[in-house]
Amino acid sequence: MSDVVHKVVQNLDEVMTEKNLGKPYLSSHNYRAREFDKSFFKPLKMVNSKRRLAFVDGGNQELVGAPNFSIQLNRVCFNIFEGRKRVHDESIPHKIEFFSATFAVFKEEKIFYNTSIFPVANTFSDLLPDERDLSFDSTDRKLMVGTARADIERVASIARRFGEWTFARQVVQNWLREGDVLVMDGTLRTAFQNEPKYAREAYSAAKSKGVIFSGFAKASRLLTTSGLSLIGALQKLANDAKPGPIWYYYPIAESLSPEHEAAIFIVKLNEFSDRVYRYEIHAGQAQSLGTDNLNEVLSQLSVNSVDVSFPGYPYGLMDVDTIARVRYDEVETYRLMFLSEISKMGSWPKFLRHIQADDAHTFLNSLRGS
Repeated sequence: MSDVVHKVVQNLDEVMTEKNLGKPYLSSHNYRAREFDKSFFKPLKMVNSKRRLAFVDGGNQELVGAPNFSIQLNRVCFNIFEGRKRVHDESIPHKIEFFSATFAVFKEEKIFYNTSIFPVANTFSDLLPDERDLSFDSTDRKLMVGTARADIERVASIARRFGEWTFARQVVQNWLREGDVLVMDGTLRTAFQNEPKYAREAYSAAKSKGVIFSGFAKASRLLTTSGLSLIGALQKLANDAKPGPIWYYYPIAESLSPEHEAAIFIVKLNEFSDRVYRYEIHAGQAQSLGTDNLNEVLSQLSVNSVDVSFPGYPYGLMDVDTIARVRYDEVETYRLMFLSEISKMGSWPKFLRHIQADDAHTFLNSLRGS
């Protein structure tokens, strides 16, 4: 076995050469990639600032599901930091929760998935997406994996994603001030039908309020034309360029698509971190920021990225992820509530025959104790 392991590693080591970094490859004609250039590295100059950072993230989990329906618990949260200091305001609803029911319908000779939304509290109603935007063709290429029909559980998660955009817009309009920065978890790329509408509404609110709209991705699967990971290639380039202990790299590529209105940066925010991250700012705002304001924004992110457990990653995102995450014990509690209600309504046999269409794997795991 050890010989086979050695051969696998040796093979990868030989083919994964870093002699030629290639250039960024964004797998779409909607981007104009730029050649790697050491002059694109800029040392981050720390600037004292009163700009506040608001971080937005969401989480969802299926409670009860079958091939034709999915009941989900969705949670969207935000927090506000000024540097390392959390801003407390008891009047601010720091999280919203809602249940969603996604179900299959047949229309226009196709299977569609529609989603209904049920806020946990009535005060959340105005903060949630419109159900009319949550109807999707199951053969939409953006949702399918290969030639397989879109998985209903994946489609069900779109309600949470749209909820992040709507909540972000509300955060900008109601709780941020001019010069503050909104940081969504993930990139600013929209991937689903109707999603660009929600993104544009959020961007418009930010522009009107003078708030900078951005996204911070904890992971990146971008590659280069030589087959390397883009993040890994840039780290190799940084080792040669030596831009300083903290830095940013820009530009990577120019987006030509209305589905991704973003300027893409790679940033290293803490000198003790061995990781770099993809950070995006709304394209129109990035162009008008200027070097001084950009340094000020990135300085605030850097100040927020000093937690010893994960240096270089904004603590605000770690915090909001913890709040937004739907835990296993919550799933089990709500799952039992829904199953009990199904039983009380006398609908258990109808629901069960659909659930059993797709739960044999789970049942076998339970028999094995795994």
